[in-house]
Formats: sequence, structure tokens, C-alpha cells
Amino acid sequence: MSSNVGPRPSASVLLGEIIGLPVQIGESPGIQGLPWEGVIADETLHTLVIRRNGSTRRLRIPKTGLRARLLKDGEEVPVLGEELRVRPEDRTKLLALGGRRRSR
Repeated sequence: MSSNVGPRPSASVLLGEIIGLPVQIGESPGIQGLPWEGVIADETLHTLVIRRNGSTRRLRIPKTGLRARLLKDGEEVPVLGEELRVRPEDRTKLLALGGRRRSR
């Protein structure tokens, strides 16, 4: 994967599960030695858990300030951590409805 993180993907690219997808972490505040490549092992509202290639150790990375590339359906997809800052179980619903909804 290239280390260059480009423009924002469309919302439809982020629909569905991202756990198990290959990822390259290009930027993340406070983390040294980037870029890192690995697989998304788990996800919470505020973090991704990455299993780096060649290691069994899992690292928790904050989504805030994250710039990464996911490999989904054979395509590299640039992602900003702020785009992923929803509960994983709610992401598909929110994106399918066109974004966050406000109650009246």
C-alpha cells in the first residue's frame, strides 16, 4: 500500500464491517515509526485495534487525528479517523441515512 493518504472517500465505501480489513496507518498523533501496516482486529467508538503484520501484538490507535488507507474490495480507500467516529454497530445505519440525524 502507498503511504500517501488522499481525498475523502464517499460514505458508501465505509458502509459495512471494517474489522478484518488490511490497513495502513499513515498518521496518528503520538505514534512513532509510521507508516504501519496490519489488519483491523477490533473497533470501538474512539479507537481501532490493529494487529501489525508479522506480530501477534495488538495496538489500540485513537481515531482522532488518524489518517489511514483501508484495502476494501481490492481498492485502497483513504480514511480519516473522524469519519469512523461512530459506534461500529451504528455506522451502516448513519451513513445509509445520509449522516447523523438530530432529534427534534
